[in-house]
Amino acid sequence: MEDRVRPASPPRLRPLNILAHTATTALGSGLEAQRRALRERRSGLRSNDFGNASLPCWIGRVGGLEEVVLPSHLQAFACRNNALAWMALHHDGITAALEQVVSRHGNARVAVVMGTSTSSIGATEEAYERLQVDAEGHRHFPSDLQRSRIHTPHSLGDFVQAATGLGGPCVTVATACSSSAKVFAQAARLIDAGLADAALVGGVDTLCGSVLFGFNALQLVAPTPCQPFDARRVGLSLGEAGGYAVLERADAGPASKLQLLGYGESSDAHHMSAPHPKGLGARLAMQAALQRAGIDAGQVGYLNLHGTSTPANDSIEAAAVAAMFPDSLHASSTKGWTGHTLGAAGIVESVFALLALTDGLLPGTLNSEIPDPACGPQIRFANAQADIHYAMNNSFGFGGNNCSLVFGRAG
Repeated sequence: MEDRVRPASPPRLRPLNILAHTATTALGSGLEAQRRALRERRSGLRSNDFGNASLPCWIGRVGGLEEVVLPSHLQAFACRNNALAWMALHHDGITAALEQVVSRHGNARVAVVMGTSTSSIGATEEAYERLQVDAEGHRHFPSDLQRSRIHTPHSLGDFVQAATGLGGPCVTVATACSSSAKVFAQAARLIDAGLADAALVGGVDTLCGSVLFGFNALQLVAPTPCQPFDARRVGLSLGEAGGYAVLERADAGPASKLQLLGYGESSDAHHMSAPHPKGLGARLAMQAALQRAGIDAGQVGYLNLHGTSTPANDSIEAAAVAAMFPDSLHASSTKGWTGHTLGAAGIVESVFALLALTDGLLPGTLNSEIPDPACGPQIRFANAQADIHYAMNNSFGFGGNNCSLVFGRAG
């Protein structure tokens, strides 16, 4: 029955201009750091040195994050996750683009849509580790962590709105690893519904004990650098990252070189953590994204895969891709560069797809050398250079929360 599911075709998406975009990862801050590392095939992964009880694995840790100090008026939000959100915000013309859309539409017409998986839970972990007992025997957080605005999943969206001063709708999306891909879809719906004219979308997730030990408890963490789609792969490498994009109605401002053309979402709810064995949700998300963009699978020049390097995920995603796309597609996972950045993966890998459109650099799959026979010819290990007009990104989350995006060059 599942293979015969034929959902109604979604309507075409009215294109949204992408005025600016950026990412900060273990490769460095801003677009130039990302493109340089991709071109040089230089990984940002390093032996795990995070926390007091480090696991024997490799991580993608953002350098210099511990030195970030938030302005005094934002100190109520101070934590590792919001420090990375602040760090990533000030690159590649994001704030200048926000000034432009505010001047055109007004502050209340610019939405904030952020994606995260664990938000500021690292600060909550620290608060519990440092619980204090008063004279009556009651336990409470230490005084420096008695800040309610960080002990919530909405901490990221709340912080970014406060940091930017934007006054439109403010949403935090938390659908595990698809979170900051789904922010593009959420923003498109807000704009289409007339609730906003532009949006700041993005995502941030940072390393913490819950992430490292939680994924290790699921037996998903590799002791060596991850090898997506390699026959020898045994698990993922975790990372942290932050990124943003500024979206605007295509008819509302100057022409833009890059556009969001389509999105597709699905929720197959097959299992708490494992993907659907036949890739049902992945296929539905990719199909809907192509339909909203009004293009055929053969027109896609580059597909950034979810490609976590876990045995089940990679083979199932590869099979879904092989069933939909021609052999000529260049598809790859970039998690060998950054690690799996969880709730930030959607924005980071969308930025990589946008770099493919602007630079013609199609990343391969770092650390991988021996193709898994279960994977089709679309999976590429080597970088390539090509002039492409459409690029896609896949981000698939726990519980079957899947999202695919289509980006294109305008004109």
